[in-house]
Amino acid sequence: MLTKVEKKMLILLLGCFSIAGYSQEDHKNITLEDVIKKRTFSSKGVYGMQPLNDGQYFCQVMKDSLNVYDYLTGDYVKTIVTSEDLIPEGDTTPVPISSYQLSHDESKILFAADRESIYRYSSRAYYYIYDIGTKTLVPLAAGDKQRLATFSPDGSKVAFVRNNDIFIRDLADLWPIELQNPEPETRNPEFEKRITSDGKFNEIINGATDWVYEEEFVFTKAFFWSPDSKKIAYYRFDEKRVKEYKLEYYGEDYPEIYTFKYPKAGEDNSLIDIRIYDLESGETVPVDIGTETDIYIPRIKWTTDPNILALYQMNRHQNKLELLLADANNGSSRVILTENNPWYIDITDDWTFLKDRESVLLTSEKDGYNHLYLYDLNGRLIRQLTSGHWEVTALYGVDETHGLIYFQSAESSPLNREVNVIALDGTRKQILSGKEGYNRAQFNSDYTYYINNWSDANTPPFITLNKEDGKEVRILQTNEKLKERMKEYDFSQVDFFSFKTGDEVELNGWMLKPPHFNPEKKYPVLFTIYGGPGSQTVVNRWGVASAWNRMLAQHDIIVVSVDNQGTGARGQEFKKCTYLQLGKYETLDQMEAAKYLGTLPYVDKSRIGMWGWSFGGYLTLSCLTKGAELFSMGVAVAPVTNWKYYDNIYTERFMRTPQENEQGYEDNSPVNHAAKMKGNLLLIHGMADDNVHAQNTYDMITALVAADKQFDLQVYPNSNHGIYSGKNTSWHNYSRMTQFILENLK
Repeated sequence: MLTKVEKKMLILLLGCFSIAGYSQEDHKNITLEDVIKKRTFSSKGVYGMQPLNDGQYFCQVMKDSLNVYDYLTGDYVKTIVTSEDLIPEGDTTPVPISSYQLSHDESKILFAADRESIYRYSSRAYYYIYDIGTKTLVPLAAGDKQRLATFSPDGSKVAFVRNNDIFIRDLADLWPIELQNPEPETRNPEFEKRITSDGKFNEIINGATDWVYEEEFVFTKAFFWSPDSKKIAYYRFDEKRVKEYKLEYYGEDYPEIYTFKYPKAGEDNSLIDIRIYDLESGETVPVDIGTETDIYIPRIKWTTDPNILALYQMNRHQNKLELLLADANNGSSRVILTENNPWYIDITDDWTFLKDRESVLLTSEKDGYNHLYLYDLNGRLIRQLTSGHWEVTALYGVDETHGLIYFQSAESSPLNREVNVIALDGTRKQILSGKEGYNRAQFNSDYTYYINNWSDANTPPFITLNKEDGKEVRILQTNEKLKERMKEYDFSQVDFFSFKTGDEVELNGWMLKPPHFNPEKKYPVLFTIYGGPGSQTVVNRWGVASAWNRMLAQHDIIVVSVDNQGTGARGQEFKKCTYLQLGKYETLDQMEAAKYLGTLPYVDKSRIGMWGWSFGGYLTLSCLTKGAELFSMGVAVAPVTNWKYYDNIYTERFMRTPQENEQGYEDNSPVNHAAKMKGNLLLIHGMADDNVHAQNTYDMITALVAADKQFDLQVYPNSNHGIYSGKNTSWHNYSRMTQFILENLK
């Protein structure tokens, strides 16, 4: 006689192999092994096509060589270097060919070996320089691993960071050195120059970013060569006053404690200086950024004049942005442009100084939507180039020879992306991409060709080479094999829908129904969400509904995603209405979506679940507590549970500080609503998450226990925010989530 638990598990296991209404003779079942381990449904792309200077050729990494090909024909032209050329002296293993950087004159290549991650974007490695003409391979430097190695524009030098200080290697004569000999006195001072000397872990960083700048302003290299290769502008971070966070790593008899600087909401940031080093004089000049220290410098960039450095400067509230120009010779600066916003200002890399040395092209949301503007270098508006109730979503570049700007937009719909061109005088705007869906472009050096990557929600990437006018030249990738495999496994189709909330706000969503959908049946629903500021999960591109989603659909679960208020491509009022109440309207919108779906005749409103990661995990907890009557289960991976625990640049951008907005923090942190939860919950966290600390989940546990609420818990020692670190973690995590979802929704 089977117990109730044994019966439940038997039904679950049978469901994995025999799906209701599904004929195994006609189609194969999608398995978790297909999705995670075999990656049966991974699409193919076109990767690593680096344009060469002449615009007619590109280089690309093959299995064991770096080759040159013709853009127009795709024909092989020549091999630049092979793996056999990249075996260091005294070694038998070649330096990996996959990670490389060409000098601007295309005479030398930087390769990275033995790369190790630091945080999300940062890493360190041993770098090697390869001279194409002489076929010489030498290490960049001796001693410890290096970071961010970058050729000077003239290709004569390489600057890099080692142990929080900046060094310059002269390439006038490539000379061999012993990589593992760290003694400073053995280095030839003529070829390696140290330009900072006060770098120290957790105290001073020169030429690289601190943790919070890397994560929230999304850059790691914090030094920049001047166009004439005579100067280097760099950031200096003084982290001494920033509070520390400790991570535990397990494996030895005693845990290893890793301590790093992490400024939480309301806490002190690093003190920042911008400095300019002159290679000829050896002198360093500080840039005048004013006397206020509680500020951000989210970007610096050389103009096309090697004597003028540009800086973006923001106040701590991130609602005032100033564009400064600094004299590289004496550090004096002047503000040429100021933008104020009632909410906050997003930082992008969409700013380009033109070769005329008189103007700058940039994007702004100041008219309510993100558009292109042209200013002179005195801050006077020359013209607004694009306008309308749609967004410019990326600036690809400027063909100054022909006076043309190439960019991406969401003009036809927030769900789509188009590749566009417009003249610098604001005329001749044209959409170059012909297919509705999601188009992304990569242009060559002289803007005569671009690679267009197109897909929609039900079609994997179709990649073509196009002329600058949009005309298709040749097909690079069709993913035909994947499309046949999708038929073989009976992939469900994504359907888009929209509805209005009780406040008359229209929201967009997509729905994935079971392959043999029966409108007479009642199906459970699983929300898959993110929902964070400026993001989108509802877009018309491949991958919006993963193979895992389609596997769940084969188990008779309807999978949906809804973009709540706060998400992107619909103007700043829609995106920024969540200001000071981060999570409030997002949660209400997801609750409205659950109510709407519950009115559909084929939805079982008693079985509506949600899962999400990071902000999606936060939103899952918020919905499972504030929306307890609507959601019966949830899986929250790496969730923020209390906004005061997250970093200050992100959190304060949307909430200001806890001291200024105590009620906003309290009302919108799930730990304060744990007692409202009624459904089944699985909490998952990596215990070495440097981003959303496991402290968030531990506090949620404390709150749930205090409220006498039962829940399931899965933790991963030594794993980071993505739960990549550790053996078999991704497979184990998705196995656990799949089991929990099927148990609680089937």
